[in-house]
Amino acid sequence: MNSVRRKILGLATVFATATMLLSTATSANAAIYPCQMSDSTIPCTTVTGIDPGSWLQVRTGPGYGYGPIADAYSRLYNGDQVGITCWRLGDGAYDNPNYRYWMRVEVGGSNSGYVNDWYLNTGSADVWKQQIRQCPA
Repeated sequence: MNSVRRKILGLATVFATATMLLSTATSANAAIYPCQMSDSTIPCTTVTGIDPGSWLQVRTGPGYGYGPIADAYSRLYNGDQVGITCWRLGDGAYDNPNYRYWMRVEVGGSNSGYVNDWYLNTGSADVWKQQIRQCPA
């Protein structure tokens, strides 16, 4: 009976370790990394979670009532890279009305605007707030 108990405890340890590794792998997939935008190195990430055939609208302010930025840069698709300059609170995301973080993003050609962070591969706000400053009011 004692060897059976050890095997069960050993399997439980293996399972717990695997679970921990899988949960950290998920958060490790969220990535903020340095990249070149507008002649400087800034934090960057990619767009994610956009429905097929749709896009993420880059807006002039942190909410859905703000219009789009210049047409050539106003649409982002899954996998597109954006530079992140700062964050602000605004409207909740369409897919999660309680998630109100908006990132000011650079999208190329010195164009920038806001997108809800829900659709960016940044991970937890507790983590990215250590890397991204809050936008001035």
